[in-house]
Amino acid sequence: MPDFTERELDRIIEMAWEDRTPFEAIEYQFGLPEKEVIKLMRKTLKESSFKLWRKRVNSGVSQKHLKKRSSDIDRFKCSRQRQISNNKISKRR
Repeated sequence: MPDFTERELDRIIEMAWEDRTPFEAIEYQFGLPEKEVIKLMRKTLKESSFKLWRKRVNSGVSQKHLKKRSSDIDRFKCSRQRQISNNKISKRR
């Protein structure tokens, strides 16, 4: 796993928690595939929090996998989010 700054790690974890942010978006921005995101979450979260996160990711509510998403959604980010073009930290300045 690459070395990330604390700020980057915070953003990866934040993106992983967001239901509508797919793993592919995390990989696109940070080069971290799904398996590595899962390892990171397992390492950084409390065991109970990790189990809740995994349960949610694998539920019908989460759209963490592009294959589970509606075909109407064709972007990684909210249309109101400021523009990003492979920006490492998209929501923070």
